Amino acid sequence: ALAHQGQVRNSGEAYITHPLAVAEILADQRMDGEALCAAILHDALEDTALPRSFIADTFGESVAEMVEGVTKLDKIQFNNRQEADAESFRKMMLAMSRDIRVILIKLADRSHNMRTLSDMPVEKWRRIASETLDIYVPIANRLGLNQTYRELQDLAFRYLRPWRYQVLEKAVMKARSRRRDLLQKLQRDVEGAFKNANLSIHIFGREKTLYSIYQKMGQKHLSFAQVTDIYGMRILVPNLIDCYTGLGILHQLYKPVPGKFKDHIAISKVNGYQSLHTTLVGPAGINVEFQLRTDAMHVVAESGVAAHWMYKTSDPVH
Repeated sequence: ALAHQGQVRNSGEAYITHPLAVAEILADQRMDGEALCAAILHDALEDTALPRSFIADTFGESVAEMVEGVTKLDKIQFNNRQEADAESFRKMMLAMSRDIRVILIKLADRSHNMRTLSDMPVEKWRRIASETLDIYVPIANRLGLNQTYRELQDLAFRYLRPWRYQVLEKAVMKARSRRRDLLQKLQRDVEGAFKNANLSIHIFGREKTLYSIYQKMGQKHLSFAQVTDIYGMRILVPNLIDCYTGLGILHQLYKPVPGKFKDHIAISKVNGYQSLHTTLVGPAGINVEFQLRTDAMHVVAESGVAAHWMYKTSDPVH
C-alpha cells in the first residue's frame, strides 16, 4: 500500500484495491500463503520503486520469483503479427513460467481487470476483450480452471459484442422464468428416483454460459429457440461406482438422446476433468444435460490445477 501510494485506477479508487482483489480471487481458490503474498505484490516491481531484494528479504525468494515471473509475462512483446499469434503467446506464457502459480496470479489479475473493464475507455474494450478470449480463456481451459474459464468467456463476450450479449441475456432470462416449474419438477423426479435406490446425492441446476450459447448458434446456424440444451443438472454422488449406477437410474427415468453420452471418467480430458455426461428428454420434451461426478471430481472440474492446493491440509492456514 505504501509503495503504490498516490497511484489510482481508472475508477478513481486507490491502486492497492486491485492487488487485494487479485489476492481475494486466489484465496477463493484456496491458494497457499506464498501465492497470496505474490498476488498482493504482483505489480510492485513494475509500477513502484520497491526493489526485488526487498521483496526477497522480507517475504522470501519464492515470493520474489513469482512477482518477477508475473512482471516478465507483462513485458512480453512481439515484433510482428505472426509472432503475436495467440497460440505462440499462450505457449510462451506457459513455458516462461517455471512456477504454475505465476500463471494463476496472471489469470486472477486478468479476471479482476475484466470485471472492472467498464472503468476503462470504451475504445480499449475490444482489444482487451479479444486478447482475453484468444489468450487467457484457452489457458484457463487448459489448466482446468472452469470457473475462471466461464467467467472470462462471458465478460469478454459482453465487451466484444455488447448488443448481442444483451439480446441473448434477455432471451435466457425469459426462457429461465418460463421453464422454472419444469426444472423444479425435473429435480423432484430425479431426487425421488435416487432416494428409491437408496443413493444420497447433491443435485443442482447449471446453465450454459451466454458465450457458449452464442458460439453454438453461430457454428450450427441455429436460432436461440433451436438451442435445446441451455439448462443442465449436475449430480454429485459419494463414489466412482455410484456415477455409473446413477446413469442407469437416469436412463430408466427419462429417455436418453442418442449420441449424447460421453464418458469423461474412463477417458478423462487432458486437463484432468472427469464426469459422465448424458442428455435426456425431460418433461415437456425439453432436452436436459446431466453431469454425474463425485465430490473429488467436482473440485478438479471447477478448479483444475488449483485443486492441488485445496488438498494441502498440512498448511495451518487452511
